Amino acid sequence: MILVGNAVISDDIKEKFFVCDLEKCKGACCVEGDAGAPLEDQETVRLEEIYPQIKDYITPEGRKVIEAQGTWVFDRDGDKVTPTLGDNQECAYALYDEKGILKCGIEQAYLDGKTDFKKPMSCHLYPIRVTRYDEYEALNYDRWDICDPACSLGSALGVEVYKFLKDPLIRKYGESWYEELVKEIEG
Repeated sequence: MILVGNAVISDDIKEKFFVCDLEKCKGACCVEGDAGAPLEDQETVRLEEIYPQIKDYITPEGRKVIEAQGTWVFDRDGDKVTPTLGDNQECAYALYDEKGILKCGIEQAYLDGKTDFKKPMSCHLYPIRVTRYDEYEALNYDRWDICDPACSLGSALGVEVYKFLKDPLIRKYGESWYEELVKEIEG
């Protein structure tokens, strides 16, 4: 375990290799699972605020779900998540590109300059999952078979999880925190 600030980081984050391989997985993480993407409290407010700017980046089915259920929902455990098109179906914010790869409509709007919100932090940080406790946050590597191509590509390229997720880790914790993490890992 590595401790940086109030974050406890599992050794897997420094030892395991990972680089998303969308050509092979087709964005399966936007479909698989029993609920939508986990959301932080402030993200639910942001989704409500930016929905008018991003709705044109969402499929008609996604818009229908969001307009019926809201820009976020509670899952079975009472956690705030993005809505989905149904049980074990894609996130309502997802869209397919011309190659059949699922992408994030929120992120597409961000890339086009329509919003300053890139995407939910849980999506940006994946395969790291953050669990909050009273005095600290635990950062764990979430190993999932749908990401086997990402593990293979990361290994072939020699890119560890913490390096692949540099930008989202900086987005969440800041540049100096990330520099401290690298110092702890690389000595």
